[in-house]
Amino acid sequence: MKRYEGKKVVILGGTSGMGLATAKMLLDGGASVLVTGRSKEGLDSAQKELGAEVIVVASDARSLTDLDALTSRVKAQFDTLDLLFVNAGFSIPTPLDNVTEAIYDEMFNLNSKGPFFAVQKFAPMINRGGSVVLTTSVANVKGLPGQSTYGAAKAALRSFARTLAAELAPREIRVNAITPGPIDTPILNKVFPDKNVVAQVREKTIGMIPMKRFGTSEEIAKAALFLAFDATFTTGAELPVDGGWSQL
Repeated sequence: MKRYEGKKVVILGGTSGMGLATAKMLLDGGASVLVTGRSKEGLDSAQKELGAEVIVVASDARSLTDLDALTSRVKAQFDTLDLLFVNAGFSIPTPLDNVTEAIYDEMFNLNSKGPFFAVQKFAPMINRGGSVVLTTSVANVKGLPGQSTYGAAKAALRSFARTLAAELAPREIRVNAITPGPIDTPILNKVFPDKNVVAQVREKTIGMIPMKRFGTSEEIAKAALFLAFDATFTTGAELPVDGGWSQL
């Protein structure tokens, strides 16, 4: 029997990077997996890379209307869930003087409001003994210039992990957070279109990380699945996967 055989999983933000790597590990382990994303390019790429076994759904993690439709789709497809991995998120690096109301709202809608309501809507479907894993960020504990709204939104998500863990404990649902540091995903090129800027950011960042490298999406996936299925006496916790950046 494969490790995750019989498990039913939804990954919000599962068409690239960390979410995609997690979906791959789950599928290889025999799980039934549904992933979401926004762009048609990302959805098509994920379907091609993950194969016919995965269910790929267009859904905007910021939209409560989309979340309602997604909940109905998952209910019809899976009936119940063993894991909700809330991984959708994005940063718009912006200095204080340039932060607009639109940027502020975007960061909180995507990185804390959407995830909160996703847990609210999916919780009734999660089996006893199941779990929720939220992706926060090292920015929630470090004062990173240009990341004020992103870091604050992820800090709110970290707080939700504790409170939601307390509220869902009577249902035997665990809620934990995984906290990535700099991870080698396509998102850096998306945030900084200029290749020279990307190279400078990478070099500067590596200099600040005790382990002197970026992490991999596979390292995040292993940690997320540990929290989801192996850490059966852990809830409300935050697991940093950041090369020691937030700890040393």
